[in-house]
Amino acid sequence: MSKIDPTARIADGAVIGEGTEIGPYCIIGPNVVIGKNCKLIGHVHITAQTTIGDDCTIYPFASLGTPPQSLSYRGELTKLKIGSGCTIRESVTMNAGTVAGGGVTTVGDRGYFMNCSHVGHDCHVGNDAIFATSATLGGHCEIGDFVFIGGLSAVHQFTRIGPQVMVGGVCGVRDDIIPFGLVNGQYAALEGLNIIGMKRRKFTKQRLATVRGFYQKLFHGPGTFAERLEAVRPLAGEDPAIAEILDFIGKGKRPLCLPAIAK
Repeated sequence: MSKIDPTARIADGAVIGEGTEIGPYCIIGPNVVIGKNCKLIGHVHITAQTTIGDDCTIYPFASLGTPPQSLSYRGELTKLKIGSGCTIRESVTMNAGTVAGGGVTTVGDRGYFMNCSHVGHDCHVGNDAIFATSATLGGHCEIGDFVFIGGLSAVHQFTRIGPQVMVGGVCGVRDDIIPFGLVNGQYAALEGLNIIGMKRRKFTKQRLATVRGFYQKLFHGPGTFAERLEAVRPLAGEDPAIAEILDFIGKGKRPLCLPAIAK
């Protein structure tokens, strides 16, 4: 059975999963679905058409499914979908989607969102993401699996961040970041590959050497970036990570985050 504090306000129509605990002064809207064995510690606000997976822990003053911060919003009932096993710390905010952006904001499984971090409307965040304190996404961002965003960093709307990227603290991210990238600086610049993350994902020394060689040719070889990109396309078959990086670049519609010295 679920355990609901008597001071909580659960609207008619809300669905609370078995074993879930709703702490003091939580407010749950009528279109909310919360999975099994979740824990809302207290003062949590969940609204809109929000779905939360099993085994999530949500700390005080988190606000989930609140209206998109978009001038186009006209009060439509839109969605926020959060996966299973997430930890959402104090004062985290996640907005529902907009009709123009597809109507749904999504967050994957096992995410860890530190205090005051923010997921804007129509964003799509992958699995195993970590947002440090006050990490912020503008609307319509796409964030891959195993991404770490450092504290006080902000990602511009419509930006894509590939899987296994590490963004340093206090970064302004304005451009798309390739999978496995490591970025840093006031305005984020590519500093190399996220070698620590790749090792954690069981990359062998041989694979690391292969992807590093590709990276050097693409970002630090002779000629312009466009010329180097054309030259390394045949390397896609050498490693799946190389193919993933090239595919990510090929699908881009925005500028790519480059090393500070790249042309």
